Amino acid sequence: MKLDAKTIYAQSSDIKSRTYLEYRRDMKRKAIAEFDVIEWLNNKVKEIYPNTPIKIYKSGGDAFLWFLRKGGVTRESDFIAKIGEKDIHFEFQYAEKTNLPFYDFKVSKVALKKGGKRIPIEDKQFVYISKPLLKYAIFSPEWVFENGEYGMVPAWRSYAFRVPKEKFEKILKDDSTLKKICERIKIKNFVLNFQHQLIDMNKEKLSHLLQGVIDENRIVNIIPKDLDSFFKVCFILDNINKSPQNANLWLIYLLSYISEDSTLEELSKVIYCIDFLYSKIELQENELSQLVVNVKGLMEIIKRYEQEDGSFKSSLKLSPLDEIRYALFSINTLEDLTQDMIYYYSVKELKPIKKIYENVRHIEKTYELIKEDS
Repeated sequence: MKLDAKTIYAQSSDIKSRTYLEYRRDMKRKAIAEFDVIEWLNNKVKEIYPNTPIKIYKSGGDAFLWFLRKGGVTRESDFIAKIGEKDIHFEFQYAEKTNLPFYDFKVSKVALKKGGKRIPIEDKQFVYISKPLLKYAIFSPEWVFENGEYGMVPAWRSYAFRVPKEKFEKILKDDSTLKKICERIKIKNFVLNFQHQLIDMNKEKLSHLLQGVIDENRIVNIIPKDLDSFFKVCFILDNINKSPQNANLWLIYLLSYISEDSTLEELSKVIYCIDFLYSKIELQENELSQLVVNVKGLMEIIKRYEQEDGSFKSSLKLSPLDEIRYALFSINTLEDLTQDMIYYYSVKELKPIKKIYENVRHIEKTYELIKEDS
């Protein structure tokens, strides 16, 4: 799949030792927070610019993507605020811990080099949220430049502007409305980790197959004959970083396994395989149209299994916790596919994803069910 080289500065080293799904999970954590603070940020900017039309959106608009295939992140700011006729870019950061000795900011986000000197970036603001303190601050790169110390951040293994705790926490403001937002972000990250346990569980189940792969050439050529075999082969290929030689044909063949009465376990296998094969090919127009229809259909089937108490029920043979895990994994992967097709193929037939897990109607109730059993 073609990538825009201008927007990518991190490459395959980002995903070394991780499967693509694991990489996406890690990239998604910040996106969860970004989507859930947009409305709050819009209100805060209105307080700064009263009586002025305000509109805040993610960089990339409806086509915003929280990960890029084969690794990488964009250079764009996290948010763009349309304030009257003026655009201001916002970088978003948040702290998970208290008692940090420094608050760190990447050099490229704070200043540019001109004539051998670093000059603070204009038309940009930072919005920073301390989740444990329920406090926030909005400030300019110039403030960071003037109050920070240029130094090495061990965790990042790179240099940054480091603002001492004593200076930074003076500008933080209390905001009780952050409590609900931060709780929702916590819930979604918990749910994200829970659903991704499915990957480790499948690795354990299929470990003997992964260890026993001898003839890699053979498994990339033969189309599996049933869904279970399809899933096993795709899972093995994913974990040994191989792809089928005729992946387009595999994808179309795989779509025939989708059924209105498929269980959530079966749907999770189909969706895993779709996602894996999709990432390896360039879709032709007829293949794209088929996939769009099936992504819509799969989401509708899963939604029918969701109960008012936050549980999912598709089979009497599956445990309630497994049903939830299969459903969450499937919904989350379909949301990824939706946004990916909008970004790379300019698909108009799919509704853009505005928040991670927006297709889980009762996520707070689902979280409580998971937490009880964890």
